Amino acid sequence: GGVPPTIDLVLGATAGCLACCLTNPLEVVKTRLQLQGELLPPGTYPRPYRGVLRAMVAVCRADGLRGLQKGLAAGLLYQGLMNGVRFYCYSLAEDAGWTGYPGGTVAAGAVAGAVGAIVGSPAYLVKTHLQAQTLSTIAVGHQHNHESITGAFKSIYQQHGVVGLWRGVTSSIPRVAVGSAVQLATFVSAKDWVCEHQWFRKDSWAAVLAGGMVSGVAVAVTMTPFDVISTRLYNQPVDAHGKGKLYRGLWDCILQISSKEGLLGLYKGLGAVYLRLGPHTVLSLFFWDKLRNM
Repeated sequence: GGVPPTIDLVLGATAGCLACCLTNPLEVVKTRLQLQGELLPPGTYPRPYRGVLRAMVAVCRADGLRGLQKGLAAGLLYQGLMNGVRFYCYSLAEDAGWTGYPGGTVAAGAVAGAVGAIVGSPAYLVKTHLQAQTLSTIAVGHQHNHESITGAFKSIYQQHGVVGLWRGVTSSIPRVAVGSAVQLATFVSAKDWVCEHQWFRKDSWAAVLAGGMVSGVAVAVTMTPFDVISTRLYNQPVDAHGKGKLYRGLWDCILQISSKEGLLGLYKGLGAVYLRLGPHTVLSLFFWDKLRNM
């Protein structure tokens, strides 16, 4: 506490963007792994991406080193909007004293995450499209073939209007709400716990990193299924009316993945999710916490 919500908006956006610059290559790999073998039984499709490291090599071979930073501009826009709003709303809840009640931190984190997801949804849509694009030899999922971030926004708006920019938001809300609730609750609790047991000095960088590391594990485990669903819904092709050609919505996506790819299909790219969310959680919360103290 002690920081005005408007300042937290700027600090949250800054922290998210700083973390995004360092973890975007893992976001590209995660997106490809989650789209690989879409709606196909295991073992019946080619796998150009096999594990995180080999997937990164495949991306570099096809698109060069710059390919690992595909969708970076859209990712920065998303992180700035989503995290700025998320930390702003969480700061409001702190000032109102809601986080002091039992379960208040979880509830505040979930609500803040849901609002942030709605605001940042168009940027996440474009980010997913751009990161999925590659050469036909290693392409997975639908290829939207946007030329740039501005071209992507313009194309989606011209074809489907303002509503089209928020396509897939119904999957993003539970994704970010769950992730935010777990992230903020476990980060605060873990950081306080290590300080209470005098493992690290209060407000030290080590205490912040310890809290972030614990939070990263919890977020990866709880968020991966929602992450897979969001990637699929955002990237799927749509008809002239803006309706998805593969999935009718959130529940239909869950049922189709479970029945055709098995329950483990909901955990595709788990390694990449953790390797991306772990550092991203640590870095974003570390930057946020330290910027707050400054």
